[in-house]
Amino acid sequence: MRIVSLLPGATETVYALGFGDQLVGRSHECDYPPPAARLPVCTEPKIHPDDSSAGVDRQIRSLVREGLSVYRVDAGRLQSLRPDLILTQMQCAVCAASEREVEAAVREWTGARPRIVSLAPARLADVFEDPVRVAAALGAPAQGMLLRDRLAARLEAVARKAQSLQNRPTVACIEWLEPLMAAGHWMPELVRLAGGVNLFGLAGQPSPWLHWAQLVEQDPDVICLMPCGYGIDRAEKELHLLAGRPEWRQLKAVRQRRVYLADGHAYFNRPGPRIVESLEMLAEILHPAVFRFGHAGIGWERA
Repeated sequence: MRIVSLLPGATETVYALGFGDQLVGRSHECDYPPPAARLPVCTEPKIHPDDSSAGVDRQIRSLVREGLSVYRVDAGRLQSLRPDLILTQMQCAVCAASEREVEAAVREWTGARPRIVSLAPARLADVFEDPVRVAAALGAPAQGMLLRDRLAARLEAVARKAQSLQNRPTVACIEWLEPLMAAGHWMPELVRLAGGVNLFGLAGQPSPWLHWAQLVEQDPDVICLMPCGYGIDRAEKELHLLAGRPEWRQLKAVRQRRVYLADGHAYFNRPGPRIVESLEMLAEILHPAVFRFGHAGIGWERA
């Protein structure tokens, strides 16, 4: 089978299922595991991703207002790869190429068309069921259930230990810096499982915009900055957007040096097998005396 994955989490899932050698194409963001980066790229953003947080937000809003997509699918390259299966998503038009864009790219093809499987994880349970869906499309349902169960067992081991702890710090997970956005979808569940109290965003719901007054009023014990699509270095470069505001210095988490930078691009914003590592990182951040998985300095660091 010839597979094209246009979703980073799906690409990781295909490799985790043992079908990496059947991948023939990827999105511009599919960068893990390392062999994936050598595959032909079939998408590109219509925005300038190196712009500031506010600049990226303005670009995206402008495209959305005009009814345009944020990504461009290379229909010619996609057709040249002759995929039997294309993995994409229908959750968020801002995060990756959508099902609609992929369908438009293959609409004019002659002959047999590839099967398109779209993923739409909203909650943690959906993230763990996606390997089953992908494996079923690959004709290997048992491997999907095995991967799901293996990931779930790792998650349960962390959650069981965290739930026995009495101290449960309040947590603000920030998914965008300017304007402020809190983390929704699976992140509130991860915070709870890691032994924290999530202050903003609801499980299974899109990430909400956040006002500075709300952040000041709730005054979290811990602030985790995990901007969507940003690694730690990029998040650190934009930290001044928060640190330059007078409200920032008032916050308890800032005064007590409990502000952390996390790799949102590789982990927290990416629904795939490494969502378990995301939970481990949160557990290390919230309860450093109890959890030490070795992710500090790799997936997160103190701001």
